[in-house]
Amino acid sequence: MTSLQESSPVSSFETETDGLSVFASPQAVIQRAKEIIGIEIEGLQAVQDQLDPAFVRAVQLLKHCQGRVIITGMGKSGLIGKKIAATMSSTGTPALFLHPAEGSHGDFGTVTAQDVIIAISNSGETPELLNILPLIKRFEIPLIAMTGQLQSTLSERADVVLNIAVPQEACSLGLAPTSSTTATLAMGDALAVVLLEEKQFTETDFALFHPAGALGKKLLLTVADLMHTGNSLPLVDSNSTFIDALLTMSEKHLGVAIILDANKHCLGVLTDGDVRRALMKYRDVHQIEVTEVLTKHPKTIQSDALVVSALKLMQDHKITVLLILDKQQKPCGLLHMHDILRAGIS
Repeated sequence: MTSLQESSPVSSFETETDGLSVFASPQAVIQRAKEIIGIEIEGLQAVQDQLDPAFVRAVQLLKHCQGRVIITGMGKSGLIGKKIAATMSSTGTPALFLHPAEGSHGDFGTVTAQDVIIAISNSGETPELLNILPLIKRFEIPLIAMTGQLQSTLSERADVVLNIAVPQEACSLGLAPTSSTTATLAMGDALAVVLLEEKQFTETDFALFHPAGALGKKLLLTVADLMHTGNSLPLVDSNSTFIDALLTMSEKHLGVAIILDANKHCLGVLTDGDVRRALMKYRDVHQIEVTEVLTKHPKTIQSDALVVSALKLMQDHKITVLLILDKQQKPCGLLHMHDILRAGIS
């Protein structure tokens, strides 16, 4: 019996034709892929050329929508519709996807007269979509159609028609939605981004909808969220010995000690660099006065400042720790570079 280890290794790239039944070589496969992508690019170019004032009317309807944008479509169009709804929702235009078949069985109850509906159908004759058109018209809800057929039932019933017609599908059978769905996605992205700019949607607004993402952290996380406070602070009285300051630095593991005067105001900080310089200058550590070797006027930041601002300050001055002062100019926190890196900000 032959073991797996004894079998000769199999690789789909052992010879140029290995594993290929239609294409003569791997290069032919790559060439065909390029042709397919080229067809889709031609489709996108066609949709770009077809843009007209209807797009402006669609943007106006969506911008002034008092409710939500309801996007509906069947099959592949529905999948693209879900992505468009997600993009709009994350960029300041509340949107949701409604399955048209479910819509005619009760789910249309989620739609209100304040909404705007975007219906996607390349043919413009999708039965499930046509079934909910009477409901849309009954409630006088504005209807934007995305279709490749301007002479269709959906086009005739819509208030605005966005032409997504493409010269051909990338599928060699001409059956699977390929170029048409790519064009639909691009049209949805165009609507979402133009709306984003028209509404003056900012990076901060974007971050509010993406609090767990990298951008959200950069634009929402403040120094107060990460700084060390209370008992974790390495506070040292100015009359303490140099050895006491070193012990406090070691215990708190922040690489610095905050030196306080009698009124608990900061006289300065003792850093690892200060310690090394002091030990090089003095032979006897008992001769070292903390107030003589500390760093006066350390870099500080407010607790409500963004962490990205703190990071830039550290990078500009090549330091790893920032002191945070309260309104009375008393130390209330420390922020270490490691805290920022652990938070995933760089």
